[in-house]
Amino acid sequence: MSSRFQSAVLGSSPLYPSAVVWSDENLVAVACGSTVSILNPANPVVRGVITIPSSEPFPLGVIDGGEEDLLHGCLLPFHLSRDARPCVRSISWSPVGLANNAGCLLAVCTTGGRVKLYRFPFCEFSVEWIEVMDVSEMLYNYFKTTSFGESQIISSESSDVAAQDWQIIPVSGRNGKTQEKVSADCNLPLITVQQYASRSAMLMSLTVAWSPILGTSGNGVTIPHNSSTYCSILAIGGKCGRISLWRIHAPEIYSIDSAKSSSKVSLVGLLKAHDSWITAINWALYEFDVSKPHLVLATGSSDGRVKIWRVNVEELLMSSEVIHDSFSLLKEVMMADSATISVLSLIVPTQTPWKLLLAIGKGSGSIEVWILDMSISKFEKVGCCNAHQRIVTGLAWAFDGRCLYSCSQDNSMKSWILVGNSLCEVPNPSHSPGLKSSPDVPYVFDSCFGLAVSPGNLAIAVARKYDVDLLNPMYQGRTHRAAVEFLWIGGQQLDMSSGACPDIDNESFPGLPEKVLIWWECNMLWSLSQYENPSRLLNIWDIVAALLAFKQSAPEYVEHILLKWLTSYFGSQFGNSSTLLSEAFEFLPKLSSRQLHLINIISRHVVLKERKADHMSSKQQELKGLSATNEQVNLWMELLLSSENELLERLVGFSFSAFLSLLSNSSVDSFEVGCGSLDGLRQMEQWVSHNEKNVKDHSKFLAAKVGKVEKR
Repeated sequence: MSSRFQSAVLGSSPLYPSAVVWSDENLVAVACGSTVSILNPANPVVRGVITIPSSEPFPLGVIDGGEEDLLHGCLLPFHLSRDARPCVRSISWSPVGLANNAGCLLAVCTTGGRVKLYRFPFCEFSVEWIEVMDVSEMLYNYFKTTSFGESQIISSESSDVAAQDWQIIPVSGRNGKTQEKVSADCNLPLITVQQYASRSAMLMSLTVAWSPILGTSGNGVTIPHNSSTYCSILAIGGKCGRISLWRIHAPEIYSIDSAKSSSKVSLVGLLKAHDSWITAINWALYEFDVSKPHLVLATGSSDGRVKIWRVNVEELLMSSEVIHDSFSLLKEVMMADSATISVLSLIVPTQTPWKLLLAIGKGSGSIEVWILDMSISKFEKVGCCNAHQRIVTGLAWAFDGRCLYSCSQDNSMKSWILVGNSLCEVPNPSHSPGLKSSPDVPYVFDSCFGLAVSPGNLAIAVARKYDVDLLNPMYQGRTHRAAVEFLWIGGQQLDMSSGACPDIDNESFPGLPEKVLIWWECNMLWSLSQYENPSRLLNIWDIVAALLAFKQSAPEYVEHILLKWLTSYFGSQFGNSSTLLSEAFEFLPKLSSRQLHLINIISRHVVLKERKADHMSSKQQELKGLSATNEQVNLWMELLLSSENELLERLVGFSFSAFLSLLSNSSVDSFEVGCGSLDGLRQMEQWVSHNEKNVKDHSKFLAAKVGKVEKR
């Protein structure tokens, strides 16, 4: 069994694949029956819940015909009597920045075919998440204005009607008594059985997926302050084989005090992707041409077909109406067994941005991996195997496409790596020192319904369903239906070699195999390097938690990893950690602000956690009271204080420059109205004067210019 370090019990069972998703802001959502449970892995108790309400069907019309028409074959796939409590079929987190509080939105698709968007209740102070938008209602209104794409309908009576007044009623004839009563009460159009089936399929959504953020600056860095271009595309696949594309913009103003400023939602595209049900959707962003990033959409259907589409991003961003030709088909994958496509996972490795890796999971339990080389338009299958005995319910790439995780309803989870043109299974990580599991959560599961990788790729969340017959009927059997397991994957093997690392001496770090230590070191250093990209949200919970866990049993190993990490910043000219830490202050101005933030977080939450670094003073004399035995801690504290001062000076300099730039482009009156109080600038001036010996001359010069403006 993999290294489970914590778990959370759920009161309802997941029912559909991909039941767990992990957001960029470190929240885990699990689809459990008629609810969605939302947890924080740092403290895995349910922090939020979305309860799916019962909903009335859309007022499609009145079937024109006799009772025998209700038994027509085309009505068999549809439920004339809806379930009182629909279940959750598909969930997907948006990128960061689309909610009012600058967080993520959660798209939820139910078995009733409804899709709604939810946000965190930041100003309602409740556990229940808040509904932001009913996307299905907007889709119905669009189809209603276009007569559902039909050239003719039986009756032109198509005025508005409340959904609760709708019902399917057989009509004896056009001029019959029953028809007159229905028209008077509901004012609905008369439609045929085929029209009802077609309209129902058009409105029945099955799966949802968000695209990466599209609004960027010239160098590819996201700019969340510009809501006119900062947006994401929500793709919704339905029973009719059509995908609706919704452009969701960031709010004009971020606020945690009011929910008035909401995201702008627009229907921008419709794509007839398949001739059968769309069962899986996945996006990827590739930058083969750096000046013009492209989106790729992978779609899977119930007939076993997979298609890859190139998206015209510019059209979707600029369009003010629904378009149908913003997609071009890159490749169609034909499956030999025609089994239903249950899940897709698409990734573009940063090391090879011209290649797309596509993993396909099927209802038969098999998985396939394809590679699309955009530079030469070559598409080849590099891996295919009967991975599981039952339907594949989860697929997720990790470590920049070097490892693939899969899970199935047969309760198995497996890890795979690509070796040449073959897909090879490798063992799941099983060694994690200093990490404790949850003793109250029994391991008596019978199926797995999805998995999701953490933002730092060091942990994975797996949604599992309990075998209730094996639980104690007096205690756990009453409340336990499913659980979310959090497993460490930082020690994942990523190639088939077994060579030793000369930097690691197993005798110095006892308790773990040498290979495990090697992979943990490589994967943690890789994860830290990924966060040097300023466009990535700084969420390193899994890195900090893993380092703290190793610190309990092997503090020397943590010191070894952090030394190699700092060496990548400052160079390899330092002989040991003491030399590096004592002379690193001179190199801090050369580091990026993101690197300084990383040093700050690791120092506070890993190295100096027991010292309560949050209450440390910036006065150097307070450090002199430390004993000589704490020299290493002393150096880390000095590094922390120096990095904080460097960040503060950059913030002050940026604020002064922005103030002076705004002043030069505005009149005094309009500036005073727009900026209001200058107390913040006065505090920054005081900080510069108090740290006059340490700040740079440029900061002093800017502070003097701002002071002159204030006097004027």
